[in-house]
Amino acid sequence: MKASISKSEICGKAAAPSSKSYTIRGLICAALSEGKSEIISPLASDDTTAAINVLKKVGINIRQQKASWKVDGGHFTAPTGDLFCGDSAATLRFMTAIGALIPGVSHLTAGPSLSRRPVKVLIEALQMLRVKCSANGDFPPVTVEGGKFAGGNTSLPGNISSQYVSALLHIAPFAKEGMTINLTAPLESRPYVMMTLETMHWFGINAIFDENLDKFEISPQKYKPTKYHVEGDWSSASYLLALGAMAGEIEVNNLDMQSLQGDRMLLQYLREMGAHTVVGRTSINIVKSNLKAIKADLTDCIDLLPTMAVLAAAAEGTSVFSGIERARIKESDRVAAVAEGLTRMGIRVETDAKRIKITGGKPKGAIIDTKGDHRIAMAFSLLGTAAGETVIDGAECVTKTWPEYWDVLQNLGVKAVLNG
Repeated sequence: MKASISKSEICGKAAAPSSKSYTIRGLICAALSEGKSEIISPLASDDTTAAINVLKKVGINIRQQKASWKVDGGHFTAPTGDLFCGDSAATLRFMTAIGALIPGVSHLTAGPSLSRRPVKVLIEALQMLRVKCSANGDFPPVTVEGGKFAGGNTSLPGNISSQYVSALLHIAPFAKEGMTINLTAPLESRPYVMMTLETMHWFGINAIFDENLDKFEISPQKYKPTKYHVEGDWSSASYLLALGAMAGEIEVNNLDMQSLQGDRMLLQYLREMGAHTVVGRTSINIVKSNLKAIKADLTDCIDLLPTMAVLAAAAEGTSVFSGIERARIKESDRVAAVAEGLTRMGIRVETDAKRIKITGGKPKGAIIDTKGDHRIAMAFSLLGTAAGETVIDGAECVTKTWPEYWDVLQNLGVKAVLNG
């Protein structure tokens, strides 16, 4: 599908969709809890559907209603076929670890994008815990033999993917010997691990994180079923807030101002760039502003790279973003995809291993190859409202995290025509 975007002036209100990350974490913890839990205000998207489908195939009963999902957890059954995780990295990585608890052999497969994303470090960490598992070199598919999980000590670097750490944390309470996770490199994307610990705590699990020693310690415990409310997604809200800063006025609601989500940093970055914002208890009002360049370390909010890149393209001066290494192993190589798209739109871009420099100017319309990456599609749609005559090729990929995205933009006044 293609989205053709013309210059637009936007105005209105929009709610941030529920958090994908918290929805999947809530589903996982509910599945690990013996009894009935309820996920309130969940996000329905390709990624969360993948998590539901995999959990159902290992014996978890999930009843989906519009406002909430009811989960009967605590009893896994051996899968009778492959566990297809789609392109949801969280689903594949979390379920790779949970495979140690599932009777029989779990064979986890992935969609085309996820099949190119590494999993070897997690496999090696599980093997240290005497879990029999393997992958296709560094990549899916993954095979795990489960049923018995003693626990013990394991180690892995914290600077490749926070999802590896979260995966191990989810199963740690089931370890008969207790479990210690040692980080051999500093923890990056720290907020996502804190989100995992927060969700586990909601379901009755306590873990100790010694930040001085880069070590997690978890004693044997049981997850407790509960009602779990999913907050709004700051990653998705970033597109709405950036849209307001570039193309009009918008009020974005359904936001927790005290959220642990790392992408909440966007609000601070926007202020540093000169955006005019008014913050309420659960909402932010933002208006079109004369933006200036910024220097920012995106280590703990790497999913903001595409959003910050298009803001920088519309700002005066040269912006520099560091801490971008992990953006190269997302749904696409986002550093390369951002650089390609901005260059097509007449914006000067320089990259090296650790940084990207973007010199703002007057972007011109272009055809943008999304590389099948939802965040590239959403970010460049924003710049299209300023440049006009922009075509987002592969626009349907937004369903990964926000199926209603194009409808929301059109309701705000974005001139977007969808074809194909």
